[in-house]
Amino acid sequence: MLALPVFFEEVVLPQDLSFYHQPISHLFSLPVSAEQWDQYRLSEEQIQFFNENGYLAGIRILDDGQVEELREQLKDLMTPGSDGHELFYEYHSNESLDPPKVLFHALGAWRIKPGFHDILWHPAFVVPASQLLGGAVRFWHDQLFCKPAQHGGVVAWHQDYSYWTRTTPLQHLTCWIGLDDSTRENGCVHYVPGSHRWPDLPVTGLTGDMDAIQTVLTDEQKALFKPVAIELKKGECSFHHARLIHGSYANTTTRPRRATVINVFRDGVMSNSNEPPLAGVLVIPKGEKMGGQFFPLLFDPNGAT
Repeated sequence: MLALPVFFEEVVLPQDLSFYHQPISHLFSLPVSAEQWDQYRLSEEQIQFFNENGYLAGIRILDDGQVEELREQLKDLMTPGSDGHELFYEYHSNESLDPPKVLFHALGAWRIKPGFHDILWHPAFVVPASQLLGGAVRFWHDQLFCKPAQHGGVVAWHQDYSYWTRTTPLQHLTCWIGLDDSTRENGCVHYVPGSHRWPDLPVTGLTGDMDAIQTVLTDEQKALFKPVAIELKKGECSFHHARLIHGSYANTTTRPRRATVINVFRDGVMSNSNEPPLAGVLVIPKGEKMGGQFFPLLFDPNGAT
């Protein structure tokens, strides 16, 4: 980890912000006392709801000013060829299988823009994440999911961990953060409550056919497949278990639906592959703990004072 100089705002930072394992701007304030950390804690009722259903929604994580700053930084990130684009792990200006329907999807914004870097350490995120994981929080990767007005594409039903079996054990958590109001009409996320208790399912595709997952479900699972729409105001987030089935429908409204996603795991999760865990990242040998430059420790509840 590089140490930041005292007057870091006057210093030209390296292009790749993954070298910094702490906030580099003042967009998010860090608590200075145990009492200040505690204001971000979930209630026992919220934790129980998550454990029973596999998700928790409606948590305010950003104020309007923070939303606007992230939207501004997002404009550059969505412009192909802008500075830093070589640092993305993946970049899809349209990952949709239906070209007229657009789904912008990219991984690695934290390496490029300070707001998307610093949100990883935001106490309104890391404290609930630690409670839901039951320990210290380590970063996995981030994502951007953006659906333009009128022709935004779908994210087909899937389980996150089906794509993440290169890490083990399953002690993962996802935080979906809205940069716009998300509604049924503009393609909000839908969750299938209780499906986090189902086994890993075969991958049936991230875009395209919303009904493809039905081909790999048992009759019992089909009977329990009752999605719930997660409508959120801008700046609100939802947390979900890595096995929870979720997806989102098309955006046919006159406004965009933009979101940033933070994926984390509990400290101690190990590599389950001898292949690079992300594009351009060095191999972490199978059986070794995930860590290093690209998988920083974000929060340890035992160290919060």
